[in-house]
Amino acid sequence: MSLLAAKRLEKHYGNHVVLENLNFSVESGEFVTLVGASGCGKTTFLKMLLGTEATSRGRLTLDDHPIPNEPGPDRGVVFQKYSVFPHLTVLGNVMMADELRSSKLLGKSFGAARRRGIEKARERIEEVGLDQALDKYPHELSGGMQQRLAIAQALMMRPRILLLDEPFGALDPGIRQDMHVLINRLWQEQQLTIFMITHDLKEAFELGTRLWVFDKTRHDPQAPEAYGATITYDLPISRDRPSEALKETLQQGGLQTHTQETLL
Repeated sequence: MSLLAAKRLEKHYGNHVVLENLNFSVESGEFVTLVGASGCGKTTFLKMLLGTEATSRGRLTLDDHPIPNEPGPDRGVVFQKYSVFPHLTVLGNVMMADELRSSKLLGKSFGAARRRGIEKARERIEEVGLDQALDKYPHELSGGMQQRLAIAQALMMRPRILLLDEPFGALDPGIRQDMHVLINRLWQEQQLTIFMITHDLKEAFELGTRLWVFDKTRHDPQAPEAYGATITYDLPISRDRPSEALKETLQQGGLQTHTQETLL
């Protein structure tokens, strides 16, 4: 049984078809990178996995059951824009998920529950390398440190699936490389299943074990919203030789056009 699977999955907004005919199965521990033109539905797809967007047609399952229509502790998410609370310290930001679970009304835990939450938060913070910044506020952190904080937040509840929506797009190349090392280590140590959107094809090949290309295969100039994007390529990636895999893939006829005109 696959961890995640879809059959003829579609997403519509009224008459606007965003995604159509998505069919896939993903095993636990895979690292799937998603590329495609802006606006082709990649973020919408992640939101469907997260549970904040409902399916319009078809079937999307987690452990062979329909995926819940709400976020859960088994799925964590990190966006490009830092999703941190500016009024809370690093420790407070990471504790928030646990406190909301303990008390949805007050958003705060007490006594033994709070002590356990602090201990768990400290562990997540140490995992992302922010243990020297426990009492700092987000505005005191660099962009890379803020993204590490967002990752710690996403991992607080020990999710099985981590969803990354262009998490490193705003970082300079040096910090971006450091984040690649971090996310690769966390993926292996915590046995995560990761879906990551990126506009950097080289990044997609270096990090992923599987590459999905989202694009429209049907077009109607008279009704541009009548057809949605689908997964036009589903390519296994060799983590041992990503540059060679990239070169070989770019030499494939159809994908070379997509790479030059659609992906970049």
